[in-house]
Amino acid sequence: MGVFVFLPLVLPLTAWPIARLAEQHLHPRTATKLLTGVAAVMALCSTVCLALVMVVGTAQLPGNPLPDGWSDPEVRAAVPYDEVVGKAAIPALCLVVVACGRTLWRHRRLRRRAHRALAGLPGTGVAVLPDEVPYAYALPGGRQGRVVVTTAMLDCLEPAERRALFAHERAHLTARHHRFLLTVQLAARANPFLRPLCTAVAYAAERWADEEAARVVGSRRTVAGAIGKAALVSHGGPPAALAGFAAPGPVPRRVAALLGPAPQVRRWPSLCTSAGLAAWGAAAGTVVSAMASANSAVTMVLILRAATPL
Repeated sequence: MGVFVFLPLVLPLTAWPIARLAEQHLHPRTATKLLTGVAAVMALCSTVCLALVMVVGTAQLPGNPLPDGWSDPEVRAAVPYDEVVGKAAIPALCLVVVACGRTLWRHRRLRRRAHRALAGLPGTGVAVLPDEVPYAYALPGGRQGRVVVTTAMLDCLEPAERRALFAHERAHLTARHHRFLLTVQLAARANPFLRPLCTAVAYAAERWADEEAARVVGSRRTVAGAIGKAALVSHGGPPAALAGFAAPGPVPRRVAALLGPAPQVRRWPSLCTSAGLAAWGAAAGTVVSAMASANSAVTMVLILRAATPL
């Protein structure tokens, strides 16, 4: 097993170049799905290997309920510095569980609070709030979710720009972008090295919604103008768990992308691109390392147990 057990913990360091490649070379829809999948795989494998390090490194502690085979010197020797990393893995795993649980709890609390705030309004797909603070966001829930927008935001936009706003938020709801955002947030809590993918998926999801709005409205310049105006006047906005019209940034990059040519949907799979190869290569390396580590530890335990006389 050796150093292979640590590879899934550090391979997410490749998240930053992978995110940059995906943003530059892939369609926003493809980038969102690809980066979310890679983040989930890497986070799961790093958590499994962290648990494996903890099990092997602490199996020899008095009172440990694990089988005796896990405390054999041959098994512990497979993990470098087993005592140190094993004990350090305990608080690390606790932090992962607490951070992920807190993220899920906050996400659920924010959605419930937002739905309670709309309880007195008609149950239509659009909820207009009489608020002097301009903001708009997509609120998932129910059959189709709702687009929440304030009167102050609508007053700042022209009719065509309002259509762009509603098309943008409906694209968030239709594609269920909140699930992608929540997945990468949990992955970043499980392994902080994955935070670049969290930021990249948030940006790619906004770009995905921008392109859908441009397709519906029929004018990329109109959508770019609406985003620019919304960003200039927005003083408040949705929580981080929800997708908003003028957030997350950087807004200038979104506007510049809309003023340029539309991204092309590639006919070949994303695996055939440089970004796809980098992303799936890193994910595959993480999976192989995790499987090799777990397989080596379990095999060694089984051999030792079979060699031990009854």
